[in-house]
This record gives sequence, C-alpha cells and structure tokens, in this order.
Amino acid sequence: MTVPAFGVGTFRLKEQVVIDSVKNALEVGYRAIDTAQIYGNEAEVGQAIRESGIAREELYVTTKVWVDKLNKNDLIPSLKESLEKLDMDYVDLTLVHWPGPGTDIAEYMPELLKAKELGLTKEIGVSNFTIALLKEAGDAIGMEHIATNQVELSPYLQNRKLAQFMQEQGVQLTSYMTLAYGKVLKDETIIAIANERGATAAQVTLAWALQKGFAIIPSSTKRENLESNLKAAELILTQEEMTRIDALDCNSREANSESLAPEWD
Repeated sequence: MTVPAFGVGTFRLKEQVVIDSVKNALEVGYRAIDTAQIYGNEAEVGQAIRESGIAREELYVTTKVWVDKLNKNDLIPSLKESLEKLDMDYVDLTLVHWPGPGTDIAEYMPELLKAKELGLTKEIGVSNFTIALLKEAGDAIGMEHIATNQVELSPYLQNRKLAQFMQEQGVQLTSYMTLAYGKVLKDETIIAIANERGATAAQVTLAWALQKGFAIIPSSTKRENLESNLKAAELILTQEEMTRIDALDCNSREANSESLAPEWD
C-alpha cells in the first residue's frame, strides 16, 4: 500500500500542544502526520516539521478539505491555502473530510483529481465515506485514483461490510479512533491479552488493526505513549487473540456528526 501503515494524528491538538506532539512523534520515529483544515493546526504542524530538521521527502503529510470547500470554485484554492499554512509545495495525501450535505461528489472529486494532476498533492482519497458514496466517487474519477478511505474503526466498531468492499476494490482503509477514545483500553479481553503478552492495551489494539491490514493514525500528547504505540508494529497476535478481539464488535460509534454523517453501512 502507498499510505503508510503507521502515522500520528493531530485531531483536537492546538498551538504548542500540537507542535510538541508532532516533534516528539518525529523524534521517536514516526514519518506520517495527519492534519486537516478544520483542525486549525496546519501552520503549527508545518512549523513542527520544519523545526524537526527531517527532510520533506522523508515524510508523508495528509490534510483534509472541509465540507464548505467541496465545490469547483473552492477546493483547489483551499488546498493551496493549506499548503501555505504548512509551508509546503505539496502534501502527500489530500482527503475529502466528510461527504457533507448539499455537496456533489461528481463535482468535487474531479477537482480533487485535478489537484493531484497539478502536483499539489501526490495522492487523493476520502474520509467517512460509505460503500454507496465510495461507489459514487469511483464513478466520478475511477476507483484506482482513491488511495484510502479514512473511517472510524475500532474493536467496538469494525465496519466489516465497508472493510470487505474496500479490500475488494483495492482501496486502503485508514482507521481513526482505533482506541475508541480510550474506551477499549479498559476492556477486560484486551487487558487480558496485553497481560499475557507483556504489552500495553494500546499496543494490542493497534497491533490488531495493523494485522487486519488497516493503516492507523493514533495521537497522543505524551512522548512515552507515542513511543509505546509505535512498538505495536512489532507485536504479532495469534489467530486466537485476533478472534477474541473480533468478538468485541458492538457497533459503538464515537464520531457521528448529525449534520455531516451519511447513513452508515
């Protein structure tokens, strides 16, 4: 897959907090950073990257276009504005953040593809898209151009129909809220596996997602957690352990905006 398997998220992190988080993440080994226009932290993410001293070509930077810019007139100018804030010539991946009400996939997906052709972004994709919406996006520009669909996915919300469809279509699934806002870290099953393996509950959960073939973008304001989370890539769960975590699915969704959410699969 072209989208890195392990990145760091910046949702809800602002000002010096996000600068410190991104710097710490880069120092401990992360090379993929996820931000968005609506997060209001693109400038700070760019600052942290510049101050890290790591060469731009070694990094994979993702941003997301907000709903009010999903039209022919505003999408590309808004991405150029994001690049100015990030102080970059391009991002590696640009996503549609939410499908949003009153927007036209057939209008804005070609604009996103045009942004790629202009060199503003190396890859394009979507976020919070259902199977039906993915099909629409594929009809608009060709499914082969959609690098990923970033969706909420955790042991408590496994999105199996969508995940299977995306695998069949060759679209990478990027999981956000993989730890369900920390709720799964208190789960008895996950804690038991963690204790058996000498790992943390977060490592077990992230390892589960990685072994499913998903990309993940957990965030943290604590350097030790960022470092610890990264070690999840070294943890290989047994099939029995994977099955135990699979059994935790209860369709529990954390991100469900009444104004933005589609009718979920």
